[in-house]
Order: sequence, then C-alpha cells, then structure tokens
Amino acid sequence: MTPGTVAAEPATIFAVASGAGRAAITVLRISGPGCGGMLDALCRRRPPPRVAALRALRNRAGEVLDRALVLWFPGPASYTGEDCAELHLHGGRAVLTAVSEALLAAGGRPAEAGEFTRRAFLNGRLDLLQAEAIADLVDAETDAQRRQALTQMEGTLGALYHGWTARLIALLAAQEALIDFPDDDLPPEAADGMVSDIAALRDEIAAHLDDRRRGERLREGLVFAITGPPNAGKSTLINALARREVAIVSQHPGTTRDVLEVRLDIGGVPATLLDTAGLRETDDPVEAEGVRRARARAAAADLVIELVDATAPTPAGADGAAVLRVATKVDLAPASADVALAVSARVGTGMDRLEQQLAEAARRLTAHAGPPPLTRARHRAALLEAAGRLNAAIAAPLPELRGEDLRLALRAIGRVTGQVGVEDVLESVFRQFCIGK
Repeated sequence: MTPGTVAAEPATIFAVASGAGRAAITVLRISGPGCGGMLDALCRRRPPPRVAALRALRNRAGEVLDRALVLWFPGPASYTGEDCAELHLHGGRAVLTAVSEALLAAGGRPAEAGEFTRRAFLNGRLDLLQAEAIADLVDAETDAQRRQALTQMEGTLGALYHGWTARLIALLAAQEALIDFPDDDLPPEAADGMVSDIAALRDEIAAHLDDRRRGERLREGLVFAITGPPNAGKSTLINALARREVAIVSQHPGTTRDVLEVRLDIGGVPATLLDTAGLRETDDPVEAEGVRRARARAAAADLVIELVDATAPTPAGADGAAVLRVATKVDLAPASADVALAVSARVGTGMDRLEQQLAEAARRLTAHAGPPPLTRARHRAALLEAAGRLNAAIAAPLPELRGEDLRLALRAIGRVTGQVGVEDVLESVFRQFCIGK
C-alpha cells in the first residue's frame, strides 16, 4: 500500500453455516461492516443484539422471500469480531437462492472456505491453534477426536506455547542486555544462568515432541492391517468387524489382490482397517503386486493383525509389540498355543474379545497424559526447528549469535500460534475449512 492511501474496507460476506442438502432449517451467516445495513434492508426492523426474532425477509422490490428467525451480533463481541448476523431460513433451495440474491444485490459476496474463522483470527478473537481446533471439531468422527479438538479450542495447548514464548522473550531481552552493556558489572554467572534456562526450555520442548505422534494419530486416525496367508479368513474377519460386506469372500486363494479399506470407530478412536492380499510366493504378476502392496501397508500400519489359519497353521510372519497374532477358523480346528486370540468370524467365537483387544490397542496408541499433544505436522516441524535453534544458542560462541538463535526459536514457536511469520501458513490452514466456517 502506497503512502497516503486508505486500506479498503473488508467485504461483507455470507455463507450457509448448516449442512448441505434438503433440511427443515438452513442457517445463513453474514459478517462484515455492511452486515447491519443488509439486515435493515432485509427485515426492515433489526432485532435487539443476541435476541432471536421472527422477521419477514424482503428483497428490494418489497417481495417477501421467507419468514425467518434473525439474530444480530454487533462486533467486536461476535465470532469474527465484526458485525455478524444469522438468518435461520426454511430449508428449501429456492428460499436460500432468493435470500442470497438479495444479499448480493445489497453488496455482499459469498464467503470463501474458512473465511469466517480467518477473520476471527485476524481480529484477535482466537489464535491459530484454536482456529485449527475448530476445523478438527467440525471433522471429528469419534468421541476421542471431539475431546481432543475441544481441549485445543479451549486454549490449553496455546497457553503452553504462549508460556514458552514469554520465556523466550525474557531470555532474548536478557541476552540483548548482555550485548548492549558488556562493560557493566554483570555477575559472571549471568551468562551461565541463561544457558541453563535455555537448556531447560529446550528440554521441555523435546519432551513435548517425544509423544509418539499420539495426537496426530488420533486426529488422522489409526491404521490396522490384517495380514496372513491366503484363505486365512482375512476378508471374512474384516466383514465381521465392519458388520457389512466389504470384501469378497471365496475359498479360492488369491481372491484379494489390492488393499481394501474400511473406516471404523474402534474404542472411540478412528481407524482404517486394511484387508490385504494373502502373503505367499506367486508367479502371477498381479497377485505378486498385491502381496508387495500388502507388505508395504503392513510395514506402515500402527497395528498388524496377523491371522493364522487354525486348520493349516503357519510360522509367525511378523514380530514386535505392534503385532496381534490371531488364530482363525477355530470352529473347525483348535488354535495353537502361540497366538494371542482365537476366533471364528463365521460363527462369532472370540469376536467380542478381539474387538475389546483392538479397542485397548487404539486407546493405548493415542492415550496421553499432561499437556495436550501435538495434533499436526505443521506444529511438529516448527517446534523441532525451535528446539534446534535453542541447541544452537547453547553452543553459540558469541553473544550476538546466541541472540539471533533465540530470535529464530521465538519466530518458530510464533508460527504455531500465529503470532509471527504467519502469512506463509494462513492459506494452508484455512483452505481446509468448509465454506460456512
């Protein structure tokens, strides 16, 4: 912007904030400096702030478009910090179209994805962590995801990072004092105490990062891969767990060629269950590719459910704490002693216990204690950079270099909360939102 110019007034935006499709009620949200005038034009008499009132909505020609509940939220005490309104319309498409056309004629424009929450962030109504938590809450599939998103939205994670920011600012100020006043009679232990404080902060960040990606796993969902030889009952088991026909079941080996996926709620945690090709050596190039993909997906899974056919037991194919070895078809033959569970998906034997074991594994993989866990790779990358800069500050040979490393650590943490250097991350954050947010 050139000197002497005036910043353009932000546009007044509107969008549907309720679900898409036919419904009894459609909520239309409006935000911006022209919101009050648009409301006056639509309903002739603006309701009192934060009081739902029934109003007839009219276009410029005076035609009644709908009778709706209208709410008025004058800024800055609104979601976006601007003047806002909500119109609770009847859910017909024609009603929404007519009211939208009236808002366009009054100077409004349709909102972009995430624009309401972006304005809330820019107006200081919430920080970037809380904005991301709102998106996570909208997308939450399970109760555990809902709780994690709510905790972050309430500011617990932000409070932790803001506390680190305040400590870094104090350390940077002290370091600048040592640089600016080198001839003052500062005690020799001042620099040593600063190094100790930097190391303590670095260790706290490192401990926070050492969480085995529990928060990210919960937000994104776990992956459980069912593996085993051909005809071990993998497809039958995934159908039983999903309680619907996901995979084709056949007595012919090699029926499953590609990896089939089904999304389930396991113990309150979202999980993708994979039905993989039977693991065996084969000359069939298509089946061989399926086996290769099965091994690759199993290697990246959070838990491998390795099936052993009780009627034709095979040696263990995988080891480790993330492998649950399960005998199948125990209605036809007894299970061997080296399995954790014995089930028959066909008649239901042992299925309750298997589901319980899977739920316990899901909770164990995502459980955490203490501060809320990291939920996004963006946060992890920034905090890893901050910890690295603090390491560099400890080892810095000159006070000026230590001060620069502290500034870079401060900037890295600021990118998580949105305090500094956020322009490069705003687009990637808010484009994930739905339009009405």
